[in-house]
Amino acid sequence: MTDFDSAFAPPILGIFYRAIDPDHREFAIAGSRSAGRYSRPHEPTLYLSSSTAGVEAAMLAHKYARAAELEIVEIEVEAPGILDLRDARARDAVGVDLADAVAPWQEIAAAHGTPRSWTVRDRLLDIGANGVIDPSRKSPGLWHLVLFRWNEPGAPTVRLHGTSTAPLAKRG
Repeated sequence: MTDFDSAFAPPILGIFYRAIDPDHREFAIAGSRSAGRYSRPHEPTLYLSSSTAGVEAAMLAHKYARAAELEIVEIEVEAPGILDLRDARARDAVGVDLADAVAPWQEIAAAHGTPRSWTVRDRLLDIGANGVIDPSRKSPGLWHLVLFRWNEPGAPTVRLHGTSTAPLAKRG
């Protein structure tokens, strides 16, 4: 138990959604393979959405950096140690500024800089967090679950549950 445990949300349990290249389904829970809002290229991070609408919203920000065909898979999650970025008191308790979490990151990362959201990840790892609930910037009210670690001792557990719906629309 850490001094910050009271800032964490209750354990997150349920089905979450992720867009994947159907040719690589076996890697659905392996995490990201490239830089992301909360991950340097060498830091596997599992980006999930709380709904299929959340997946669609998240894909708007990544329409040029993905496979032409994607499908949505269901991921079963049990995740303690998650900081809810929608909760101002929780953010204040751990010293995280929402502006840092939602600041633009792609151009900074492409220029080999350090996006402010990566420092949010670093801070949360320092206090023992396993991930964050990240509010959708494209569709307010929707949210994502971002795991920094999973399927190892003391970490959240995830498993592929099934395929959710029809493939995502082709990018155009």
